[in-house]
Amino acid sequence: MTIIPDDLPRRILDGSPDAILVSDRNGAVQYWNQGAERIFGFSAAEALGRSMDLIIPERLQARHLAGWKKVMETGITHYDKGQLLTVPARHKDGRELSIEFSIQILKDGGARIKWVVAVLRDVTERFVREKALRAKLKALEGT
Repeated sequence: MTIIPDDLPRRILDGSPDAILVSDRNGAVQYWNQGAERIFGFSAAEALGRSMDLIIPERLQARHLAGWKKVMETGITHYDKGQLLTVPARHKDGRELSIEFSIQILKDGGARIKWVVAVLRDVTERFVREKALRAKLKALEGT
């Protein structure tokens, strides 16, 4: 029988190469791992307690907030069943990233959303390669 050490979940979260963020129902970051620090450039100290807007491009913040409020009011989202979403994100230095992420909604005993967990991966390089390939294909089809 294998005994799992008590600190194993924390070590997995902290050491994940993917960004793992946990926010409360108000959208304030409550957990920010080393992967998030590497991908987005903000230290945990800079991110904790702040709105997730710190990684959302300004042009998308209003749309994100509207969707967030709807989910918090209804408790329903179409994106907590393991789907991967691909969206733009913002690095601390201002450059735009392409990220894929999944979310998990965690509710309290009264079925009220308490936490939102997001696992995010930087796919910027792949996005740039695919965009270049699409452009080449379009150029070839045009000739």
